[in-house]
Amino acid sequence: MKRREALRNMGLATGFFVATPSIVSLLQSCTSDVKTWTPDFLTTEQGVVLNNLVDIILPKTEDLPSASEINVPQFIDNYINKVMLNKEQEKVKSGFNKIISILKPNTGDNINKVTQEDYMALLDNHMLVKGEVDEERQSNPESEDPTSSEFLNSLKWMTINTYITREHIGENVLVYDPVPSQYYCGDLQELTGGKSYSL
Repeated sequence: MKRREALRNMGLATGFFVATPSIVSLLQSCTSDVKTWTPDFLTTEQGVVLNNLVDIILPKTEDLPSASEINVPQFIDNYINKVMLNKEQEKVKSGFNKIISILKPNTGDNINKVTQEDYMALLDNHMLVKGEVDEERQSNPESEDPTSSEFLNSLKWMTINTYITREHIGENVLVYDPVPSQYYCGDLQELTGGKSYSL
């Protein structure tokens, strides 16, 4: 339990994580094959949902791999399992259960039959932007469980932060200077073609 608390204290901020060396080493250890991955913390059904959601949040493009191709779901599962406290883990389970019940109202249905359009509709209808009213929260303000919107927004935040801290993105997509030796002053467009530095 002390290791979990230490990782949490070093890395946890605003609900999920900041990329400290310990968290980055946990992140880089996630290299399992996407097709054969079995979650450690999440159920198999929750793993399928997570895999589909991260690929809708960050899909494959001409130049960039999708979130699942660089093991973002594996890291999220690993982070929940090894870093989050039991109370936070229960909130994650509750959040997944809510969105699964939206995706497949009939519990006997197979999660693999849920289409990409169903996932997109879930995000469109339940992931609110700042300033929009969360009716689920308004109807139950005392609940400690996340609303569908709160859970999906946290998942989106974690997906993006995990993605940009992956080694492949840092070294091959962003501007990578492992030993910065000079201070550059100028327009980012001129210096790097508009790309951010990875370090």
